[in-house]
Formats: sequence, C-alpha cells, structure tokens
Amino acid sequence: MAIKGAIFDMDGLMIDTERLMMKAWRRAGEQMGFPIGEDVVKRTLGLNAENTKKVFAEVFAREEDFLACRQVRNQLLAQDIEANGLPVKAGLYQLLDFLKAGGYKIAVATSTARERATGYLKKVAVDGYFDAIICGDMIARGKPEPDIYLAAAGALGLAPQRCIALEDSPVGVLSAYRAGCRPIMVPDLIVPSPETRALLYAQVSSLDEVIPLLEGE
Repeated sequence: MAIKGAIFDMDGLMIDTERLMMKAWRRAGEQMGFPIGEDVVKRTLGLNAENTKKVFAEVFAREEDFLACRQVRNQLLAQDIEANGLPVKAGLYQLLDFLKAGGYKIAVATSTARERATGYLKKVAVDGYFDAIICGDMIARGKPEPDIYLAAAGALGLAPQRCIALEDSPVGVLSAYRAGCRPIMVPDLIVPSPETRALLYAQVSSLDEVIPLLEGE
C-alpha cells in the first residue's frame, strides 16, 4: 500500500524542546524544593498533561505542588525560548519541502496543548506546511493510545496504513503502531529498546534520512 501521508510528532522530533523541558523541570524542582531527576522527566516524554501528572505523582505528594512546580517550569521554559529561540532538529525543512513537492499530505500529532503547539510551529516557520494539526487537548486519550494518530490520519482523509508516523519517543511509536501507521523513529533522548525497534517501519538518525526511504517506495 503506497505511502500518501506523513504525520509528525513535534517535541524532540521537529523542535529540540525536550532538552529545554528537562532543564526547566530540574530548575523548577530546585526552586520548589523537589528533586526532579532526569529519569522521571524521560518517562513523561511524549505524554499529554494528564499522563504526565500521573508520572509526577511519585515526586509530588499533592497535586497542588505539581501544579505550582509546573507553573514555574512553564515560566522558565518561556524565558529560555524568549532569550535563545527554539532549536530546530536537523533535516526538518528539507523533509517538509520534499513532502510538499511530492504531493504528500502532512499532519502534526503532538501531545502538547493546542495554544503552545501552534505557537511553536509558527515560531519556527513550519505551520504553513501542515494540512492538519492534532494536539493533546483535542483528543480523549493521549499517547500511547492510538487516538491522536487515528485523528490525524482521518483529518488527512487517509487510512493510517498509508501514513508514516515520525516519532522520537517509545510511547509515540507505540501510539502510531496501534493506530496502524508505519512508525519511523528518530531517537532523541531515549534509545529504543528491542521491544520498540520491533514496532518500527524504520529508524533513522535525522529527518532528512526519511527522504531516501520514501524515494525507494
């Protein structure tokens, strides 16, 4: 079945925000008196706000503490982005140009809430490439459930089997696989386990390496 569409995750895949997020969580925890280790933050990568809160229940005894620390994190993250901009992952513009020129339909499937996601996409000047943008607050169940990829493929008018799904996190790969998409992983902060690799259509080291895969289809 020929590939007709490409669905992109955002954080850690298109934009190098996950390192910024990890730094902001650590600094927020230091300010609030809660040690937040890298291992905990890595477990939240790819998750929506509700599932992230469940992971952090191990760190914060009270939801109020989590919400207060998250607010500090958001402030620190915004300050970092305002001062230094948003770093774009290698090969993003080349791949998007290739997909547009080739007539592929293109969507975003991000666990990030709509206001922040659309702001980030505009900031790095890629929002105009996408035929659909599906965000974490637009669906009932977040990754690793398949809902967001099913919604993205549906918004493109394509069967999931006709779509590659570009992901950097294991929970995102599992979500795409469960939806019936063809997951391509571009690892960022997490090295895929054998279980994750078994779900992949392909693994590449940068986004522009997807181009020869599609040319070979």
